[in-house]
Amino acid sequence: MPKKAFSLFILLTGLFLCSCGGDEEIIKVSLEKRQEISFRPQLPAITYAYLPQYSHTESFKRHQPLVEYLAEQTGLPIRQVFPDTFAHHVSMFGEGKIDISFSNPFLYVKLANRFGARAMTRIVEEDGRAEFRGQIIARKDNAAIQSVEDCRRKSWVAVDPSSAGGYLFPLGHFVEHGLNLPDFKEVVFSGGRQENVILGVYAGLHDFGSIREGALRVVEDKIDVNQIKVVASSKWYPGWVYAYSPKVPQEVVDKIRDAMLKLDYAHNPQHREILDAAKFIGFVPSDDQDFDPIRELSKQVGLDLE
Repeated sequence: MPKKAFSLFILLTGLFLCSCGGDEEIIKVSLEKRQEISFRPQLPAITYAYLPQYSHTESFKRHQPLVEYLAEQTGLPIRQVFPDTFAHHVSMFGEGKIDISFSNPFLYVKLANRFGARAMTRIVEEDGRAEFRGQIIARKDNAAIQSVEDCRRKSWVAVDPSSAGGYLFPLGHFVEHGLNLPDFKEVVFSGGRQENVILGVYAGLHDFGSIREGALRVVEDKIDVNQIKVVASSKWYPGWVYAYSPKVPQEVVDKIRDAMLKLDYAHNPQHREILDAAKFIGFVPSDDQDFDPIRELSKQVGLDLE
C-alpha cells in the first residue's frame, strides 16, 4: 500500500475508534409509548374543475378567487380539483369527481352526450364577446408559411384532440379551405397545454400550430411573442361553458348560477378583481342548444362526439 494511502487509512481508523468511545451516553428508546397518526378525511364539497389547457399553477391562480367568491355567496363548500389532461377531466366527470365543469364547448358536448352534463352559463371574454375562436400560428421568420394553403404537407402541433380553439376550430377552417387531415405531414398534440404549442412553434419543432385566441399572452414572460405570427383565425363559436353533473341538486345549481350572474365587472371593484384573475369579464345564461354549432362543425370535419 502506498505511504499516503496507508497514512489516510490510519487516520480514518483512529477517528472511527474515537467516535465509538465508551464515555458517550447511551439513549434508551422505549417502544411502549406510541402515538397513532391519523389523517383527517377531506370534507364533502362541490368540486369545481377548470379544463387543464394551462398548468395547475395557472389554473389555481386564475380560478381560486372565483371559487372562494362562489362559496361565500352560496354558503356551499366548493373546492377546486385539478385534472391532469383533457381525457382525465372527462373521466373524472364521468366518475362523479367533478360537479361543476368549466370547459371549452367541444368537450362540453362530449360530456353532455356521454354523461348528461348540462350547461348553465357561458363566459364573456375580455373583448366583450360570449364567443371565441382559434388561431393558426407560425414563426414570423418562416417564409414558407404565409397562408392557409402553405400549411399543406407541413407539421402541425395542436393542443389536444378535444380542444376547441386549439384543434376543432382551426381544423374546420382548414376543411373550409380544402385541406383535410391527410393533407398534413403530421398532426401531433401538446398534451393539452396551449403554452406547449406556442413554445414548440417558437423553437422550430413544428412548422405551425393551433391555439385559442389570447393564449399568446400566457407566454409573454417566457419568449418574444413578436416572433410569432397569426397566419389565420377561425370563425367565432360559442364560448367556454360552465356545466353541471346531473347528480348535483337543482337548488345547488341555481345558487351557483345566480352567484355567477351577479358578478358586476363594470361597477364593483371586488368583482372586477375576481374576474380579472379568471381572464374574463362576466357570465351569460346558457343552455344545451347554444352548442348546436359545435355539433354541426364536428360532423362537418368528421370528429367523434362520444
